Amino acid sequence: MRLILASAAMALSLAACTADTPPPEPASPPTPRISVDTMKHVVQEISSDAYEGRAPGSVGEEKTLAFLESAFGKAGLQPGNKGSWLQPVPLVEITAKNVSPLTFKGPNTDMSLQYGPEMMAFGYRVTPHTEVRDSPVVFVGYGINAPERGWNDYAGVDVKGKTVIILVNDPDYETEGLEGPFGGRAMTYYGRWTYKYEEAARQGAAAAIIVHDTVPAAYGWNVVESSWTGPQHVADAANGHMDQTKVNGWIQLDKAKALMASVGQDLDTLMANAKKPGFKAVDLGVTASLSFDSEIKKQMSNNVIGILPGKTRPDEYVLYTAHWDHLGRCKPDETGDDICNGAIDNGTGVAALVALAEAHAKAGPVDRTLIFLAVTAEESGLLGAGYYGDHPIYPLEKTAGGVNMDAMLMSGAARNIVVIGKGKSQLDDYLEKALAAQDRVATNEPTPEKGFYYRSDHFTLAKHGVPMIYAKNGDDLVEGGKEAGLAILNAYTQDHYHAPSDEYDPDWNWEGVTADVQLYYDVGRALASTADWPNWVEGDEFRAIRDKSADQRK
Repeated sequence: MRLILASAAMALSLAACTADTPPPEPASPPTPRISVDTMKHVVQEISSDAYEGRAPGSVGEEKTLAFLESAFGKAGLQPGNKGSWLQPVPLVEITAKNVSPLTFKGPNTDMSLQYGPEMMAFGYRVTPHTEVRDSPVVFVGYGINAPERGWNDYAGVDVKGKTVIILVNDPDYETEGLEGPFGGRAMTYYGRWTYKYEEAARQGAAAAIIVHDTVPAAYGWNVVESSWTGPQHVADAANGHMDQTKVNGWIQLDKAKALMASVGQDLDTLMANAKKPGFKAVDLGVTASLSFDSEIKKQMSNNVIGILPGKTRPDEYVLYTAHWDHLGRCKPDETGDDICNGAIDNGTGVAALVALAEAHAKAGPVDRTLIFLAVTAEESGLLGAGYYGDHPIYPLEKTAGGVNMDAMLMSGAARNIVVIGKGKSQLDDYLEKALAAQDRVATNEPTPEKGFYYRSDHFTLAKHGVPMIYAKNGDDLVEGGKEAGLAILNAYTQDHYHAPSDEYDPDWNWEGVTADVQLYYDVGRALASTADWPNWVEGDEFRAIRDKSADQRK
């Protein structure tokens, strides 16, 4: 496999392209290679126990910020925020304490679900005590209100002050193809747990409880439990998020089935009905109660930002992003280890960010300014990237596009790269040209129902119109093909994702990651050398936002 990538000559020639013209073929001489030693050093350092899992607001953050400031400086970058490496991000840390069981009461119902193994509960409201008492329970199917799609699971029902039970994912997630009211097998934002809680709050619900089902959720209960125990972070807000539901949570699938059976309903039948247009919410005739205390701490976390100023158009920008945070201390494993180190997620993305900064600085400035942004609080709901999107240091209308890197698996060399959201923007042309230099191809994500497009930081920037590439490791491995690729992915997801075992391994095979990072180098270099403004494809959900920003560039 050819791992020598496209050249500066390729990048310079892009200046003559239009947004609708594919970039030219790569040419010699080769670009600087990405340093594997740099990436190894970064991952090993920031995923060590000394960083305590890199939770925002912790000693782990302090160490991470100091390390990244030093690493960016040594790589040859300049501080990116008026002489500072940091962009402060105001957060509130909320830790649930004294969580009561979640109880359901009715004529034939007397259930008490325990916090942790049977249910998870948390709240976004910044208040010391939360209580939901005798709240009527309503099953609202997938909890979607989408007028543009002619779909409203809340039609004809008033859920103000009530507890809603919601299914995860979209109604058509089991569809084989990509045709359907919600994109068929490909998850839309309506399928994400974040949307479901947001919509429940808009409807006035007191509590929103999602039924966990491993396949449509795309992860097991262990991930729910490890992710939602311990300190949680929300963006600081003047209203203390008092417009949100009091309680958000999850319940195990078997407990949801038992609840439905106790009121004479069958969950499988309800799920089948909820997949059909015109579904009507079902009042279950029971009430829910739950309470917990919240330990509240307002804090300032930080994004870390460095730049390589452009030489001819420094007021135009190309962006690289990766989140530096992880879960901090989490549920202990069987050995008692309670540090979720986050080596893969996302020590690898941070390592790629530093290595890219180093390679670009060695190659010298390009026409546009290159931005290297390590964001905080991704694990808490893309908060750091969202803050940058709402408070950009550099105008988003003058940001040509970018690349996001998150959780790069050590799968080894691959014949392909899996593009999340392939076909959404004209940045695909840049990636295709860089891939051609490696004799590789871009393929669609094999599991669009998992909604990866809405689960990393690029999404918050896309919502502001900025085209972003987000790709995952190739799954067609040179050694072992797709069977081996799937086995590695499944092993990580089941055994290490959001777990203390996500630790640095000196025996990792970096060949595939290195090839991918070199792709990102070429894409960024080319995009920073052209005068074009890539757009989302016609009809994409973000196209109108980008078109509007084009007027602001004039």
